[in-house]
Amino acid sequence: MSSLRLFVRWVTVTSLMLSVTITTADDKKKTKATPKKRAPNPAMQPVEDVPGLPRVLLIGDSISIGYTVAVREELKGKANVHRPLTNCGPTINGIKQIDSWLGDKKWDVIHFNWGLHDLKYMGANGENLADPKDAASHQQVPVEEYAQHLDTLVEKMKKTGAKLIWCSTTPVPEGAGGRVVGDSAKYNEAAAKVMQKHGVAIDDLYAFAKPQLETIQLKANVHFSPEGSKILAKQVASAISTALPSE
Repeated sequence: MSSLRLFVRWVTVTSLMLSVTITTADDKKKTKATPKKRAPNPAMQPVEDVPGLPRVLLIGDSISIGYTVAVREELKGKANVHRPLTNCGPTINGIKQIDSWLGDKKWDVIHFNWGLHDLKYMGANGENLADPKDAASHQQVPVEEYAQHLDTLVEKMKKTGAKLIWCSTTPVPEGAGGRVVGDSAKYNEAAAKVMQKHGVAIDDLYAFAKPQLETIQLKANVHFSPEGSKILAKQVASAISTALPSE
């Protein structure tokens, strides 16, 4: 075989090997670049009503998201339990979104809370969960405005004809960033005055949770463990049960 033919064969084989190497490397890159899809949170899935059962709406932040599924289980066969498919955040978000959350269908009971997002601290440039000790930090919604917003929101919800249940805001533990221990109590006190004015029932989840925070709440975090959320759900479901229409 001539030297020229050997050279041509060597070039061909080398090119093929290089092509395979590049293709394999590209495939690995594509595999690494494709993130795994997170399983959808069942609390954030639409609920199909069981005909004939009362309709309940849960409004609240991630604390309520945590107990939503367990509340549905607790009230299975007793009520259709819905929630906005989002974190309802602070009262300023509630003011903007309440009409869409209420929709145009009948609600028998609305169990609602705002607070942890209102009392958290923001930085001068909108930084989330800023250091409360920083002179430039401020609470997202000062307690006076919080009460005014709740008054507006309750007026809106009363028009649905549903029985309303205010859920007090759960405690802020030591070490939770961007929030101050004791502020939940201050905001709950302001909220209680609004609820008293409107004759709204109160599910005192703050008082229920406080004595058992060490066993149900995450460390230095306002959120609760999965088991803790189930414990909260029993209290929430109990409060809702008392407001459900009798057969």
